Amino acid sequence: MDARLPKTERLSGATAVAALLEHGKHFQAGCLRCKYMPRTDEGPSRIVVSVPKRSFKRAVKRNLLKRRIRESYRRQKSLLTGTWDLLIVYTSREVLPYETIFADMTEMLCKMESADNKRFAENRLDENA
Repeated sequence: MDARLPKTERLSGATAVAALLEHGKHFQAGCLRCKYMPRTDEGPSRIVVSVPKRSFKRAVKRNLLKRRIRESYRRQKSLLTGTWDLLIVYTSREVLPYETIFADMTEMLCKMESADNKRFAENRLDENA
């Protein structure tokens, strides 16, 4: 399993992020809020991580949390079978340990996978009708 997060797996560019914010769906999984949108083109899922400055004034804490979120995603990205654009926002007001973030990331990716399976089933019903 390739557990790296190369440049091709990072969501960047104003138009791509704006499209995700405008058309994406969202849900909360523990301390993480996820905004996601399925992609139609081939390629890996892309991710962007945000920790609000309003909650953590010091850049050291924001960077620590972003590293923890990216690491938990890297270790579990194989749970996703579809191709997605993801925006993950840290919502807790305190610095949580890595294990908590890892568990919330697992919950988030499982929810997304079930949403993907539901979308796949709906598309098959539409094709058969």
